Amino acid sequence: MHIPDGYIGPQTYAPAYAAMIPLWAAASKKVKEKLRSRQIPMLALGAAFSFVIMMFNVPIPGGTTGHAVGAVLIAVLLGPWAAVIAVSLALIVQALVFGDGGITAIGANCFNMAVVMPFTGWWIYRLISGSSPLTSARRRISAAVAGYVGLNVAAISTAVMFGIQPLIAKDSAGHALYNPFGLKVAVSAMAIEHLLVFGFVEAIVTGLVVAYMQRTDPSLLLAGSGLNKTEPVKAKAANVPLFRKIGIALVMLALISPLGIYLPEKLKAGSAWGEWGADEIKGIAGYVPQGLSKLGSLWKAPMPDYSLSEKNPYLAYVLSGIIGISIVALIIIGISRLIVRKAGNNDSA
Repeated sequence: MHIPDGYIGPQTYAPAYAAMIPLWAAASKKVKEKLRSRQIPMLALGAAFSFVIMMFNVPIPGGTTGHAVGAVLIAVLLGPWAAVIAVSLALIVQALVFGDGGITAIGANCFNMAVVMPFTGWWIYRLISGSSPLTSARRRISAAVAGYVGLNVAAISTAVMFGIQPLIAKDSAGHALYNPFGLKVAVSAMAIEHLLVFGFVEAIVTGLVVAYMQRTDPSLLLAGSGLNKTEPVKAKAANVPLFRKIGIALVMLALISPLGIYLPEKLKAGSAWGEWGADEIKGIAGYVPQGLSKLGSLWKAPMPDYSLSEKNPYLAYVLSGIIGISIVALIIIGISRLIVRKAGNNDSA
């Protein structure tokens, strides 16, 4: 779902940026009002998790690839506004440092994956879970369903952005200037693969992590639950041992992240839909759109495609993952310490 440079024109990416600026401001305000200092580590870990989980490209044999995002999981743990901040930062670092997603499309990618996805998922989670206890099976089931629905709605939103391009920008020969595939093709392609495969990956990841939180520290589910402070499961301080375990788990994910390139190669799966290079899109569409050709090389990322060296791409992928999650976590901690208030003596949320 990472829209590259050149696949959407200024008629789309400029309004997306315009929409995201007030949403980022609102998210910062909401996080300042609701999040407490004890939740900063979880916000940082959530952003780092979103970054690394998006490196795991799940292949469809002989077809395409996709990945989980983790946006609904963060919304379930900390609320949707915190997810806006966390996932946006992960996407911005991916674009600027690793060239995963275009810089012109940062606003669009954040709108789809950091706004549409967590808010949709969170509403579904709240609807299904209701006032059930934090440790109930209903909570983890509703989180899994929310992850599935949230990812699919975000995929459709992305597909619409792709699909409207031939309608709004053409050259003198009638060719699309940006993405050449219309709504019918874009929506069908992205909907099918996410409904049948990638949505279930998101559901499993979300449900399993929530189940783990229920067993270890259910109080960490309180912020995004919609329950008031009468909920009996509370915690006064940050669960440092748990956060340490999660941090170690993130490093372990980074160490096995080369599966995200090995499995697609092994199963001969192509690039994710809408993330092709110029040569690939010429082979599919028969031409390279002019706008895509101009914008496609707009930004030279320091570590393009999570690569530091062509000699050992798997090791480079691991190092990129570790560097990425470190950057994201450190930035989140720095920002959060500036805007998040400390918990008072009676503040258990």
